[in-house]
Amino acid sequence: MHNQIQVLNVERLQALETWLKRTNTKVTQVNGQRKYGGPPEVWMGPAPGIKCEVFINNIPEDVYEDLLIPLFSSVGPLWEFRLMMNFSGQNRGFAYAKYGSADVAKNAIRQLHGHMLLPGARLNVCLSTEKRHVNLTNLPATVKQDELLKVLCEMVEGVESLSLKPGPEKEGVSALVIFSSHYAASMAKRVLVEGFLRCFGIRISVQWQSPIKVKDELHLPQKYKSFKASTPTLPSNMANVSKILAQPPPTPKKPSLIPADFCRAVGGPVVPKSTSHEHLSPALSASPVTFLRKCCEMSGIGMPQFEFFCSGDGPDEFLHLTFMVSILGLGVFPGEVRILPGPTATTTIERAREAVAQQLLKSVIGLKVFLR
Repeated sequence: MHNQIQVLNVERLQALETWLKRTNTKVTQVNGQRKYGGPPEVWMGPAPGIKCEVFINNIPEDVYEDLLIPLFSSVGPLWEFRLMMNFSGQNRGFAYAKYGSADVAKNAIRQLHGHMLLPGARLNVCLSTEKRHVNLTNLPATVKQDELLKVLCEMVEGVESLSLKPGPEKEGVSALVIFSSHYAASMAKRVLVEGFLRCFGIRISVQWQSPIKVKDELHLPQKYKSFKASTPTLPSNMANVSKILAQPPPTPKKPSLIPADFCRAVGGPVVPKSTSHEHLSPALSASPVTFLRKCCEMSGIGMPQFEFFCSGDGPDEFLHLTFMVSILGLGVFPGEVRILPGPTATTTIERAREAVAQQLLKSVIGLKVFLR
């Protein structure tokens, strides 16, 4: 874990915010990526095909869309631009730019590879591989193809087809899932491990797989293609993330279409288990944050106030956070926690609160304080 907390360049953040307002450019952040377009509000022509996206790396950490979008738009109109972001508000050093044609993408590589954006910082620009095939392993042998398809459509967007095959383990199966785009596949790759662990209590493995010809593909029915998840817009100045984190946590959305047969196949619960602490229900069964707030309210010691700082994200794709929780009647509790980013900024914030609340309840405060 990194020991130093990343410090944001306020001057650069202000420049970004000024540019966004002046140009009326809209960007949204979801699960570690800040996205423009896909398509933009004004777009003439069809959606891009293959070989239309370029990969950009060696981007200085304090460089944002106010410098990158104008630069890559100078070659041709951008259909989409995605900048990879840390939870702290700094970029992760790489981005993707997608154009309307493969010829424009080739020109972008020819003109901008080696471009010196800042002194000593030359950009690397090459054709994106645009991987769309994801392999899920460690699935129970009892999983059925149509049921797995419904589950995936509830958890992620962009599923086009899937096929089951015997897994590397004798008692399990694996699934090859093909997504509509690299963006959809990369979002799913981040979400599915945590999603299956939370919903069904099983730890699956999710890895990229090279495209192969698949027999007996199960294509997505039209009714599932209409599913659309909301994407909240983040404030451009992530230095005030603690203000967002201090807001009351949203009510988690419960999956509505996951078949009971699938739950039984993976050994997960079909209905929530009841609790013996009737005086704390439904707080106890809802979430650690709700339970912590209820306990504080019952004890009259004041509501907990959460403050977070991102201390980096590791190669395991976890966010490493340091936190301070203030409870008026008990004091201030600092600590460290790591979480997997959620599918949206809102769920990432919710997971951070839940992880810290659970840690406080178990190891810092102790349930005895509240259950006396």
